[in-house]
Amino acid sequence: MASVKAIAFHPQQAHLLATGGGTADRSIKFWNLTTGTLCHSEQTDSQVRLFFVSLFVNAIAFSKHYKELITAHGYPNNVLKIWKYPSMKPVQDLTGHTERVLGLTMSPCGQYVMSASGDESLRLWWCFKVDQSAKQKQNAVKSSSCLMQSLR
Repeated sequence: MASVKAIAFHPQQAHLLATGGGTADRSIKFWNLTTGTLCHSEQTDSQVRLFFVSLFVNAIAFSKHYKELITAHGYPNNVLKIWKYPSMKPVQDLTGHTERVLGLTMSPCGQYVMSASGDESLRLWWCFKVDQSAKQKQNAVKSSSCLMQSLR
């Protein structure tokens, strides 16, 4: 049995959950919560056995603006990795931490990610740029709705 080190719900598909595996697994798994079944499992290339220390996915977050997700990893690369979803093709590695990335969180606007590392640093990454004209159109639709206006 493998430990789970990271967990995240998909922002648009409430039935979809991603988990990041620990030392015995070292993969990202996607689960259908409606059926309780495993949809897909993906090994990550940054997870290796080095000096008898197994490494794993420390954190996962889905982008709410792109069909992508971001994962945090430890040695030997100490990176955050952006992946296309559902193909799981790597998009980009975000480097800068000198020790393993312990966790990450997505900003409320969905454009920024804050990561925390064993090197005692926090880093702010602008990962998911939002088209401002599309955002303004979306806000205009929301603000013209009587239901939205009456909520708060």
